[in-house]
Amino acid sequence: MAQGISSRHLGTRRAHNGDLTARETCKAGFSEEDYTALISENILEGEKLLKVSFSSCLGTKGTQYETNSVDFKVRADGTVFATRELRIPSEQVAFTVTAWDGQTAKRWDAVVRLLVAQPSSARPAHKKGKPSAGLDASQPPNDTLLPWPQHQNANGLRRQKRDWVIPPINVPENSRGPFPQQLVRIRSDKDNDIPIRYSITGVGADQPPMEVFSIDSMSGRMYVTRPMDREDRASYHLRAHAVDMNGNKVENPIDLYIYVIDMNDNRPEFVNQVYNGSVDEGSKPGTYVMTVTANDADDSTTANGMVRYRIVTQTPQSPSQNMFTINSETGDIVTVAAGLDREKVQQYTVIVQATDMEGNLNYGLSNTATAIISVTDVNDNPPEFTTSTYAGEVPENQVEVVVANLTVMDRDQPHSPNWNAFYRIISGDPSGHFSIRTDPVTNEGMVTVVKAVDYELNRAFMLTVMVSNQAPLASGIQMSFQSTAGVTISVVDINEAPYFPSNHKLIRLEEGVPTGTVLTTFSAVDPDRFMQQAVRYSKLSDPANWLHINATNGQITTAAVLDRESLYIKNNVYEATFLAADNGIPPASGTGTLQIYLIDINDNAPELLPKEAQICEKPSLNAINITAADADVDPNIGPYVFELPFAPAAVRKNWTITRLNGDYAQLSLRILYLEAGMYDVPIIVTDSGNPPLSNTSVIKVKVCPCDENGDCTTVGAVAAAGLGTSAIVAILICVVILLTMVLLFVVWMKRREKERHTKQLLIDPEDDVRDNILKYDEEGGGEEDQDYDLSQLQQPESMEHVLSKAPGVRRVDERPVGAEPQYPVRPVVPHPGDIGDFITEGLRAADNDPTAPPYDSLLVFDYEGSGSTAGSVSSLNSSSSEDQDYDYLNDWGPRFKKLADIDNCHPKLHPSPRCLWSGRIQRPKKPQPEPASIPENPAMSPPPLATGFPKDPVRGPAPENRTHP
Repeated sequence: MAQGISSRHLGTRRAHNGDLTARETCKAGFSEEDYTALISENILEGEKLLKVSFSSCLGTKGTQYETNSVDFKVRADGTVFATRELRIPSEQVAFTVTAWDGQTAKRWDAVVRLLVAQPSSARPAHKKGKPSAGLDASQPPNDTLLPWPQHQNANGLRRQKRDWVIPPINVPENSRGPFPQQLVRIRSDKDNDIPIRYSITGVGADQPPMEVFSIDSMSGRMYVTRPMDREDRASYHLRAHAVDMNGNKVENPIDLYIYVIDMNDNRPEFVNQVYNGSVDEGSKPGTYVMTVTANDADDSTTANGMVRYRIVTQTPQSPSQNMFTINSETGDIVTVAAGLDREKVQQYTVIVQATDMEGNLNYGLSNTATAIISVTDVNDNPPEFTTSTYAGEVPENQVEVVVANLTVMDRDQPHSPNWNAFYRIISGDPSGHFSIRTDPVTNEGMVTVVKAVDYELNRAFMLTVMVSNQAPLASGIQMSFQSTAGVTISVVDINEAPYFPSNHKLIRLEEGVPTGTVLTTFSAVDPDRFMQQAVRYSKLSDPANWLHINATNGQITTAAVLDRESLYIKNNVYEATFLAADNGIPPASGTGTLQIYLIDINDNAPELLPKEAQICEKPSLNAINITAADADVDPNIGPYVFELPFAPAAVRKNWTITRLNGDYAQLSLRILYLEAGMYDVPIIVTDSGNPPLSNTSVIKVKVCPCDENGDCTTVGAVAAAGLGTSAIVAILICVVILLTMVLLFVVWMKRREKERHTKQLLIDPEDDVRDNILKYDEEGGGEEDQDYDLSQLQQPESMEHVLSKAPGVRRVDERPVGAEPQYPVRPVVPHPGDIGDFITEGLRAADNDPTAPPYDSLLVFDYEGSGSTAGSVSSLNSSSSEDQDYDYLNDWGPRFKKLADIDNCHPKLHPSPRCLWSGRIQRPKKPQPEPASIPENPAMSPPPLATGFPKDPVRGPAPENRTHP
């Protein structure tokens, strides 16, 4: 890219009217009458060229700018920019800028001149001011030095305004160095007077990316420090600063624009590697197909980014090897030859190449993509029947039956509107018995019966059908003569059911006709005219069984009397259904309904309503409204006549009837008072039929005393119920007797409960020996606490062993593993003052208690080892069973009688422990000594005598856990 493709103003020439001070009066207008800027030959759209300065003395608000050129505009801040991309062929361009104030409507004009920059060697020398340092031959070629113009004011005083400018800087991308590489030198003409230090700021200097550019602070030479990439960043905007050694500003900051020059280092890249397009078959040459697009990251304004397209290959090359062409600049692919036929070639594959450098294959970079072009189908092939005639048959009276399948052939794309067949019947079916539906899978036409056919009317049909497509044929394509075919359909005769021509036949007659009366003839017709068949009749539904039908001719007669008031009558109509069947194979039958409308006759006498009523015993209070109900209908119902019979005479004596209207009358008392009670009052009711019918009905009237409102009182209600005073008294006496019996029963139960409680108090609760452990009058014989650990009784006698045994829990229902403890042998014969007296007193108390039941239940004992240190207690006071006499056991009371029969033991004859536990024995009540203190360890106490017993020959070994029964 040539230097200067993007321009920035290189400088401006301003006219001065002398030094203005703050005390001078503000003058509205442009700061210059003529603005000049140096630009490059090529200008980009929106590029800033220069800035004009305008003051309205009222602020910039409301100031608007306009130009007389369509290529340049002025922003609100005075910046002049290009409205489009321009190339300036001449040396300068001039146009007018107008500023106008929206508040005062005044206008001011200024001229803007844009000078095209020339190469440095061609620049003319300045005529005014001191010679520019930029012309110093001692400066390097990249140094740029500009002179500063001088002006004179009206007083002849010279004021030199020093501004410094620098042209755009162009840097080629991908430079190989060496780095840092000098770009340009900036310098102020004040450096002859004072030392100046230079610096740059902006993106690429002190802003990321950092230190891309650097400057020598003393000489003003600016460098690039690394290779540039235009695709990463195309330009940089820096500001150069000049200050003295004390940091004071010497010159105003100036803008530096650095442009990266593009190199052809990027290949064109297609947006897609595969493009899909389509074109109709038979399209004319020049038909648009698709567009392929490739983008080049290089500068599109140069040849590096200008891409051109071409087609490399086409597959298949049929019917021509060049069926398509491509626009080299836009990438549009169009047809170039005729002959596209989907039925021959359905798809083309085209390889497209994109090359930059305006398509120069020698210098440019290239890339390829694939374009797949599908040839779309058009309806250029009409459907054709595979045969000219088709045949089928259909049974009569059937619908939704397919009678024939029509097959067609279509070379267009299957399952598309160009292929889908549409069938229609042209002739042969004026009544619309048939329709043709299309099978969506096979595209066949299915001739279907939609309206039943009758063999007796049409024995065959000759149809003419035509087939077409859903889509119309393409232009220039004619329908084939093979798109029409004939279909012959034969109708098969079947046995049809007879039918009643006058179905739901209605006849009218009076009710009550005698049995055997002929009502009508209900006959059916057999539609099978070509079959000689007989029809027979039968009843299908006759709810009341009133009718009879002749099986051969359908004549209907009555089998019972028809009653209009029957429950089978609905709205005066009786309905019966009959069946007519032929003798075909298989037989067929049809049904018919006969409706009989029955005309009412006066065959029902009226009934009196209500059946029951009540009235006060005084006739002045109220009366009873009566009416009648008749099962007949008008005119065989009301008006009714109500009257009282002459017999019995008491009826007319006590009662009277007053007629209200044709349907209602009033029954009231004729006498002044009638005793309360129930009365049957007969009343004769007569209707208005021809002839009239009468009926004597009885109404039950309850006569009762009433209050002032005419309502029956309670006493009256009871009396009216038929209960006299004596009956009421009898009922009350019965109630009192029942209550007395209940009270006596309750008192008896309370007394019995009290006696039972008194007897229980006579028995000392401590005398109940059904305990786990017996209590003896021995110190140290055991604890009264019966829940101690029995395992302590199974320990050895050695106290040292007991004291040294580790604490723990031991089961009491299993035998100890170690040696069984040996306890001192107790005396075999107990002290006579203890056990003997105890047993004697217990027996005496038991004998004197006739209500106490025997306690002979099976007892359970704790297991205390296989042996006992106490020896056998069964030999107390005896050495052998022969020395004892047990006959006196017969003198025991009823309480121990059962126990004596079972155990055969007596407490006076040196009882064994088993006998002691077999019955309820009362301990003697005498002062007991204070029990010995129980040691903390139960194992240290001597075991009680009655905690275990030897094996008994009757009950077996003593159980391990003895429980209370």
